[in-house]
Amino acid sequence: MSNDNQTDTSTLATPESALQAGLVICYPTEAIFGLGCDPDNQAAVAKLLALKSRPVEKGLILIADNYGQCLPYVDDNKIPMDKRADIFSSWPGAITWLLPAKAQTPSWLTGGHNTIAVRVTNHPVVKQLCQRFGKPIVSTSANLTGEAPAISLSQARNQFGAQVGYYVDGELGGNSTPSVIKHAMTGEVIRG
Repeated sequence: MSNDNQTDTSTLATPESALQAGLVICYPTEAIFGLGCDPDNQAAVAKLLALKSRPVEKGLILIADNYGQCLPYVDDNKIPMDKRADIFSSWPGAITWLLPAKAQTPSWLTGGHNTIAVRVTNHPVVKQLCQRFGKPIVSTSANLTGEAPAISLSQARNQFGAQVGYYVDGELGGNSTPSVIKHAMTGEVIRG
């Protein structure tokens, strides 16, 4: 991972340090570039939502290296046994599941819903980022709401400039569309 940022990042040598500092980062995912931040930092999430002009009520996706990183946010006991095979056999991969949220999961992540959207990625750059950060990061497309998502770092930089604290260089994962979103309890496809 390299810093490909035009602003002074002398104190931000890594994307993890940018996340810890409460900044928004831009990084490659399976199909598009994403914007992310520390999911537990309400000010960072508010900054990300403002950057995208995205309403908090929509909720956000958490992307993780492994399911264990999601457990602070997911009420695992509420996932029925008959749903687990579908969920866990789809990971790592580009499927995001709406899972039961723990009562203490922040509403700035859930949008006030009783579910939390999580994905265990197989993208090597994001896996490494989550490993180094030690937890999932927020994952939303690098675009203004309603605009086409960025498919290159230069597109993202042209749109967001210095409002993004760190740009993570890397290749996209080769998927042609953003992750599918499914509701774990109903099987409903929210985004296909």
